[in-house]
Amino acid sequence: MFGVHLLLPLLVSLPPLVAPAPPPGGPPAPCRRCCDHLEPAEGSAAHAPTAGLGHMPEVRTYINMTILKGEKGERGDRGTPGKAGHEGPPGSVGPTGPKGTKGQAGLPGDPCKTQHSAFSVGRRKSLHSVEYYQALVFDTVFVNLQNHFNMFQGKFHCKVPGVYFFNVNIHTWNFKETYLHIMKNEVQQAIVYAQPSDRSIMQSQSMMLELDLNDEVWVRLYKRERENAIYSDDVDIYITFNGYLIMPSVE
Repeated sequence: MFGVHLLLPLLVSLPPLVAPAPPPGGPPAPCRRCCDHLEPAEGSAAHAPTAGLGHMPEVRTYINMTILKGEKGERGDRGTPGKAGHEGPPGSVGPTGPKGTKGQAGLPGDPCKTQHSAFSVGRRKSLHSVEYYQALVFDTVFVNLQNHFNMFQGKFHCKVPGVYFFNVNIHTWNFKETYLHIMKNEVQQAIVYAQPSDRSIMQSQSMMLELDLNDEVWVRLYKRERENAIYSDDVDIYITFNGYLIMPSVE
């Protein structure tokens, strides 16, 4: 009796094992399975549509690119450079660097490029003062490099700027004053002077001058308000004027 009570609830909970038959004359009922009420899992074969027997499933190709990756190729040619950009603003001035070491001495210069200028001239004729200043003109040439001394004017024309040495030697005239100036352009630089005397003597004056290009150096005899003269003759030369370049200017 106890087993009958346990079996009865089990039989009541089970679904009917026999499906009801369709009414006569109607369309045949489709065949159903006991598991048709369950939804098939996505991606399974049962999930594919079954519209007809001739339907083919869609096939999608998938390529694994990691398998097809080849070796690294060679580097290509460099492309053409692009246009230059706009110039940027100037940067700030940097700090002054340390003083460098003294360099080695350079090679000797070309001796052909060394500049020279020199003259030495003399006069064989006496000269007396007149109403105006006179440039002392010379008639004898001892040295005149590159003709920098103009014999017609009695003037040295500076063609090589620098420091020059000049010297004037004259012979005085008895009982007459001797009064000359060494001139740079129109400015007197040094005097050659001797007072009147009953005997004649030799007088000399030397000096150095720094000259610029085209400066002129010459000797001027004073005018007649101071009666003066210098002596010379055709036999001996008593009057000389000399000059030469000591050091050219550094450019």
